[in-house]
Amino acid sequence: MTDFDIIIPARYASSRLPGKPLRDVAGKTLLQRVYECASRSRASNILIATDDDAIRHVCEKFGANVVMTSPDHESGTDRLAEVVTRKGIEDHRIVVNLQGDEPLVPEQLIHQVADGLADDPDAAIATVSKEIRSQRDYTDSSVVKVVTDRHGYAMYFSRAPIPWARDDSGLASRWPNKPARVYQHIGMYAYRAGYLKRFASEPPTDLEKVEKLEQLRALYNGERIRVLKASCLPGPGVDTIHDLESVIRIFERQPE
Repeated sequence: MTDFDIIIPARYASSRLPGKPLRDVAGKTLLQRVYECASRSRASNILIATDDDAIRHVCEKFGANVVMTSPDHESGTDRLAEVVTRKGIEDHRIVVNLQGDEPLVPEQLIHQVADGLADDPDAAIATVSKEIRSQRDYTDSSVVKVVTDRHGYAMYFSRAPIPWARDDSGLASRWPNKPARVYQHIGMYAYRAGYLKRFASEPPTDLEKVEKLEQLRALYNGERIRVLKASCLPGPGVDTIHDLESVIRIFERQPE
């Protein structure tokens, strides 16, 4: 079995839902729900990375290990890189990034990305995807699409509809019909710790800035990203107050 760590990046400031990590979800903070999700996995260590003292205080109350990080990071991956460096985590070690607003990620999915990276010495990152079934998701810019080569490595990620069905581009609507096989990227990542250090040393690329997808920095710099077909799917994450209300209802129906 793969030996790995989980780092949960959590920041207080959120443009759409300020104070998100500390929002109440059926009697516990959202961040505690995420931490408990991580605790159900076989991770050797679980760390919460934050720049906020209020978050640190709450995390310590429920027994989490917290690493205080710089408030200047532009992405969660940069925050992970600081933790890896400060904690002296060895380059070969596998680190899973569990987002602080994803309280319903099955442990099987965490294990899949960790094991998938461990089994592929050529990859710096492993992630997962699922097939897109609807035209609506195909054209939705909030649904990130991914195309891979025949070996299962990412060729490109985009918010645009890819692959583009050229023969359908003359339709009256703006978008072509969805091709038979289109895949959505699910934002679960496992990294080698050494890659996280390289990521933080490289400036954001033009593609990354345009698409607002930091994984494009890895592709631009020649890193290989293994894309696995998700063995199961995560429950909803929390970006908005509507998402939060939906997640609260799910937890209210679950026995403690």
